[in-house]
Amino acid sequence: MLPIEVQRAPTLKPKPSSEGLGFGKYFTDHMFRMDYSPERGWHQARILPHGPLGLDPGAAVLHYAQAVFDGSKVFRGKDGQLRAFRIDDHCKRLHSSAERLAMAPVPPELAREAIEALVKVEADWVPNAPGTALYVRPTVIASEAFLGVRPADKYIFFVILSPVGSYFSGGAEPVRIWVEQQATRAAKGGLGGAKAAANYAAGLQASMEAKKRGYAQVLWLDAAEHRYIEEVGTMNLFVRIGDEVITPPLEGTFLPGITRESALQLMRDWGMKVSERKLAVDEMREAHKKGELREVFGTGTAAVISPVGALGFREGQLVIGDGKVGEVSQRLYDTLTGIQYGTQPDRHGWMTVIK
Repeated sequence: MLPIEVQRAPTLKPKPSSEGLGFGKYFTDHMFRMDYSPERGWHQARILPHGPLGLDPGAAVLHYAQAVFDGSKVFRGKDGQLRAFRIDDHCKRLHSSAERLAMAPVPPELAREAIEALVKVEADWVPNAPGTALYVRPTVIASEAFLGVRPADKYIFFVILSPVGSYFSGGAEPVRIWVEQQATRAAKGGLGGAKAAANYAAGLQASMEAKKRGYAQVLWLDAAEHRYIEEVGTMNLFVRIGDEVITPPLEGTFLPGITRESALQLMRDWGMKVSERKLAVDEMREAHKKGELREVFGTGTAAVISPVGALGFREGQLVIGDGKVGEVSQRLYDTLTGIQYGTQPDRHGWMTVIK
């Protein structure tokens, strides 16, 4: 067991109403922190009041972008129990992301203990309204102060929590997506397969331009040819052509999503034809002409399932299906959220009860 010192906040913040939570706007009273040095390894695990980290202006994270994070959720079921979704997988991904950036990785079992301990302290912050959850953000940053291009020697691992509302206030409504055919977010051999902070900065400009055009997010294509689909915004992408559901293969250019993996498992459980293969934009256009482009949707922790109603190009847009939520998208959303809130059976052992 990880020995964790607990320092309680002297005053507690009023908790926001479930109706106005939004996403990532509020933070709980406490956070977890642990430090790393070559001499001591990971040490001084503590839960303390949520507040500033106290970084030196020369901290390596500010200059050389050694920063990784992950994101998961804890749900309050109708039975009152708190359930974390695939917490071990999230902790393993945080570990592999840190390794990719030559950072000191947090052992997955330590990360899990830290998250569970903090959630127990902040249990009253887990909302109970439909569609709400407690978002968990574990993060590792380089804290050593120096100016020189090399991996840092010192790191901070911290966990913060945020009560969040339903990603879609009116249900899972289809969104319009801009197909980006010029800018590149990640390339083979880069950081795309790690949950590195730098990945998100790389996509912000194109995302802003897409929103100016009236689209919710960007569909990224491969960096080499701008021909094959990769991911949509910060989510993994699925396309249903006829009776086949296609998602791009994991080749290190985008994140191996845990919701992606869950969706693949469920569809295979249902006996559907699911392919992890390259899918060119031209194949999607051809399928649309034939009336076979039936659904497009993204998967991710925040939204769970995000249906796409239209794809925008410089020469026009493709409306997906009838512009409404598709049957596979809806079934996946209902099943995954049912498992997360404890109203459907958890046949794969994805949920961890936190007591």
